[in-house]
Amino acid sequence: MRLALLALAAGLVSLRFLPSLPPGWILALLAVVSPVFLLSRAFVLSFFLLGFTWACFSAQNALDDRLAPALDGRTLWVTGNVVGLPEQTADGVRFELANARSRRAELPSLLRLSWRGGPDLKAGEHLRVAVTLRAPHGLVNPVGFDYEAWLLARRIGATGTVKAGEQVAAPGGLNGLRDSIRQALFEQDAYGREGALAALIVGDGSGLSSADWTLLQATGTIHLMVISGQHITMVAGLVYGLFFGMARLGLWPRQWPWIPCACIAAFLAALTYGLMAGFQVPVRRACVMVALVLLWRWRFRQLGIVLPLLVALNVVLLAEPLAVLQPGFWLSFGAVSILALAFVGRLGALGMLATAWRAQWTVTVGLLPFLLILGLPVSLSSPIANLIAVPWVGVGIVPIALLGCLLLPIPWVGSSLLWLAGFLLELLFRILAVIADAIPVWLPVHVPWWGWLLGGLGAICLLLPAGTPGRLLGGILLLPLFFAPAEEVPEGQAHVWMFDVGQGQAVLIRTRDHALVYDAGPRFGDFDLGARVVLPNARALGVHRLDELLLSHADADHAGGALALHSTMPILRVSSGEPEALPAVLNAQSCGGESWRWNGVTFTTWRSPAPSDSNASSCVLRVEANGESVLLTGDVDMATEKRLIESGWNLPSRWLQAAHHGSKTGTGDPFLDAVAPAVALISRGKHNGYGHPHPDVIGRLNAHGVEVLDTAATGAIHIQLGTHGKAILTRRDHVVFWR
Repeated sequence: MRLALLALAAGLVSLRFLPSLPPGWILALLAVVSPVFLLSRAFVLSFFLLGFTWACFSAQNALDDRLAPALDGRTLWVTGNVVGLPEQTADGVRFELANARSRRAELPSLLRLSWRGGPDLKAGEHLRVAVTLRAPHGLVNPVGFDYEAWLLARRIGATGTVKAGEQVAAPGGLNGLRDSIRQALFEQDAYGREGALAALIVGDGSGLSSADWTLLQATGTIHLMVISGQHITMVAGLVYGLFFGMARLGLWPRQWPWIPCACIAAFLAALTYGLMAGFQVPVRRACVMVALVLLWRWRFRQLGIVLPLLVALNVVLLAEPLAVLQPGFWLSFGAVSILALAFVGRLGALGMLATAWRAQWTVTVGLLPFLLILGLPVSLSSPIANLIAVPWVGVGIVPIALLGCLLLPIPWVGSSLLWLAGFLLELLFRILAVIADAIPVWLPVHVPWWGWLLGGLGAICLLLPAGTPGRLLGGILLLPLFFAPAEEVPEGQAHVWMFDVGQGQAVLIRTRDHALVYDAGPRFGDFDLGARVVLPNARALGVHRLDELLLSHADADHAGGALALHSTMPILRVSSGEPEALPAVLNAQSCGGESWRWNGVTFTTWRSPAPSDSNASSCVLRVEANGESVLLTGDVDMATEKRLIESGWNLPSRWLQAAHHGSKTGTGDPFLDAVAPAVALISRGKHNGYGHPHPDVIGRLNAHGVEVLDTAATGAIHIQLGTHGKAILTRRDHVVFWR
């Protein structure tokens, strides 16, 4: 039985690692053939093929439900129902529209839309809106959040921007109830933590600021503010504990068996809480696991813990195979498996504090390989932070908040309890801030596959019971995770990375011993690509300090991420074409007219002596290695290009960054004649509102026989300058079935 369940799970999980889905005829053949193996000794293969076939079939259905290419960029009138809780943003509202219908085209069943300046939408509303639809698309870099995978896992077939709309029917149902509870929470005085209370009670995290999320991630406590398995288990445990206490104190009627009643009541409480939280995939997964644990406690304890875990894993994946695309799936099941390995079958009883400490350090060590392979930051303060935060939230804040929400109709009582819960949350955030400052989050170097295997084996060894032979060897096997070798750059060469940062620009240049960042990515409100893309990718590539941060000019799409880099990474020097327009804390110096060599690679800068505006102030950088060069031009216009030609500067370069994201104001014919590039690099956002790259620019590049590489199509671009080779394109060279 266990072997069959393990094979079924392996087939379902294998979906995550497929570069492409098998064609339909192969899936049909597997569906017919796999049951045949049930009649033979190869029943394990049959279960694997059944899981694999079902996962691929489900994924193909989700891909088929994506927006048709012919509709990409079109504006249509669409009707549908608002599902989930709409998220209020700085400039409008973001929401999901289910059962989308249009008279003019067939649409995906679920859309994710944003409405700038839109009304205060309610969950459950029926809307009629004019939407500019977009096919799913996300940034693609060596490490970082995969937005396209996230959309597919939620079966969202398109995104879009609302241009106009109207309410057709008023909200109702469970979503409407959740929205009314959220609105009631936001109207309370909860010590400024109304948004955090909404996250804990109805699963709406939009009220938490970007700084809050960063702090939670840095301390490994982000799971506490997102309703997950821990919260569902917590509520079930509180109800079960209530029945247990009554039975121990003799308050439970003897004629009724308390264990079945406790298990049923605990599951109903967990299910109710899950429904109030929106019953998304992570919550459904938690409810399934809680149900199986309670059933195991009631009737099947003799079967051990492994079988219920396998059953839960298969039930979750059979219900939603695309869950394997979400990091939360791996982390939640990984954490449960680690705790089972750490506690089940151990001899002797531990005290409460010792048990809590063992739980925290074992989960931290056990999840380390998962975090590294998923490209997520590692919180070294997590054991200490969670030792404080888990009981603080689970035993203190959540019961008080739920009780306060339930008692809101009673004057003063409910609101007072919510104020107390908010006060405790504020105090917790302040404690977490102290811990995060003392023990910063770790962004490790990318670990090679062999280092990950050794580290994973080391983590398993450390989690074995004390006295197990070779257990301490696990500490040595973990070392490759902490001291993974960074990619070596040979003497006389430079590795150039143009990151995919949407409508902005960020370029990392590494020599053997030095690193420079040219532009730091955009920042729009709380959306900081310097923190989300540039910093983690630089760390993953082995960069721990910058010798130079060169910001071409002060526009937010080029310099917006500078503060994030400055606050988290040592920088020896900051320079810019507009130093006076940058934040004073950067202490930026003026660039232009400088030349230096690092490890046999030559760097030269130039700036217009009389710039007409901010774009024309851009500092130009030329990097040459072994006779091959790249020219980075910021946002210069044609007039500035003319001055650059007239200055007699050494311009010929194989690689040219097309100015201003491919705007028609730059990359003129005279400049192309002077530079004579073989390849033009364009950094821009897909579906940007500026029409970049302009058709005239593409026409000029084509007329000069220049190959065009566009980050919106290629993802991050990697050039090994000095080898005279081709660029390595992230989207092309890291093939996955959902892109």
